[in-house]
Amino acid sequence: MRAAVLVFPGSNCDRDLATAFRAAGFETEMVWHKETALPDGIDLVGVPGGFSYGDYLRCGAIAANSPICRALTAHAERGGFVFGPCNGFQILAETGLLPGALLRNAGLKYICRTVGLSVATTDSVFTQGYAQGEEIQIPIAHHDGNYFADAETLDRLEGEDRVAFRYTDNPNGSARDIAGILSENRRVLGMMPHPERAADAGHGGTDGQRLFAHLTEALVTA
Repeated sequence: MRAAVLVFPGSNCDRDLATAFRAAGFETEMVWHKETALPDGIDLVGVPGGFSYGDYLRCGAIAANSPICRALTAHAERGGFVFGPCNGFQILAETGLLPGALLRNAGLKYICRTVGLSVATTDSVFTQGYAQGEEIQIPIAHHDGNYFADAETLDRLEGEDRVAFRYTDNPNGSARDIAGILSENRRVLGMMPHPERAADAGHGGTDGQRLFAHLTEALVTA
């Protein structure tokens, strides 16, 4: 299985994400944001967290206009898998691959700590390694993680079982406690928490490990 990790100016979690992919069995390539095409044979694209372009203006808006994001969109539109934690979630929202937007945290402060998440659906290759309703511990580190969408969009996400994770104690004001959502075809996941920072015992927690391990298994058998 082959994964690509996009690299933007200011990204600081690209190597974390690549390490998590490799530990799960992916052959992984880093792809600079000015590239116009993904490497051949890519199964999964990782859009990393960090501060792409410094998080200025609307978070992720500049990164979403990078040349590589046209290839990212094409990859998703032909049914490819995409995973975007933290700033990656912001970029996926700005590209239109996921609905909604990420606003400044409700408390207007940067938050960096481990939080509780409830697994809202196991019906995706990203979440099938967990139990429905299972509570897991995953780190967050963001200033703009307040998920927002209009009521109609939120109702549609919930009606279509596309909420992947919810906060058990909402740290940032996200609508309906949403921490991560799936695309309509369930092959794109964006989430503010960082499972790649909880994928090794040396990180102080391994609750993110199953996301990557079962993703590999699912793609091998797909």
